[in-house]
Amino acid sequence: MVEGELGTEADQVADKPVRVYADGIFDLFHFGHARALEQAKKLFPNAYLLVGCCNDELTHKFKGKTVMTDKERYEALRHCRWVDEVIPDAPWVLTKEFLDKHQIDYVAHDSLPYADASGAGNDVYEFVKSIGKFKETKRTEGISTSDIIMRIVKDYNQYVLRNLDRGYTRKELGVSYVKEKRLRVNRGLKKLREKVKKQQEKVGEKIQVVAKTARVRRNEWVENADRLVAGFLEMFEERCHKMGTAIRDRIQERLRGQHLIGFIYDREEDEDEDEDDDDDVYYYDSDTDNKDYHDD
Repeated sequence: MVEGELGTEADQVADKPVRVYADGIFDLFHFGHARALEQAKKLFPNAYLLVGCCNDELTHKFKGKTVMTDKERYEALRHCRWVDEVIPDAPWVLTKEFLDKHQIDYVAHDSLPYADASGAGNDVYEFVKSIGKFKETKRTEGISTSDIIMRIVKDYNQYVLRNLDRGYTRKELGVSYVKEKRLRVNRGLKKLREKVKKQQEKVGEKIQVVAKTARVRRNEWVENADRLVAGFLEMFEERCHKMGTAIRDRIQERLRGQHLIGFIYDREEDEDEDEDDDDDVYYYDSDTDNKDYHDD
């Protein structure tokens, strides 16, 4: 019986969920908050996650104005899948009494120090860390409530116009009459610039198409011109060759003709000389042994 009873108690202790507590402001609840709560929930195989959220009075006093009210922040936490229980009006500094009241086994939070209410810069988790009940979670880089607020402030004018278009009045948005008109005029000018820019891009695209087509046609024209010039030069060279051959033949014919005439003229002169020689009479003088020519 004793062993059975002890075994039953041990099983009950083993099956008992580990009560993990995580707290914060959780303004503009985002996935960075959800990931931190997921880590807290998964610290143990069987964990019961309690999430404390400070009310507006404490938050505005020690951290500053929030976008969401405390009621809205509580409700956002209740819709997170990792949260088992929400503790509203959570204390700024954790005490032993608070841990005992909610039977908290461990406190989960990132390791960055958070100043307590004393003004001395003490860490709000100093007590929890000192008793070994602190479990560290990791922050998600690139997302925080401050980052989201900064984005809104940076694009303030756009969000004002966005809400004006949705039916909010300038008084509800805290915008003066002059401010509203200036924003609307600036938006009109911006749209006009965008329209002009798009038109310029369309014109630029058309110019590129025309230029591309012109380059293609120019290349075709150059190729055709090259062929025409090459054909002309070939034809010109052929004709020059034929012309040169014809001129050379005519010159040779003329030269042959002149040579023939000269040959005939020379033959006639030779014949005349032969006839003159036949008319000469030779007399032989025995005394002088010389030939004398005597004309009849």
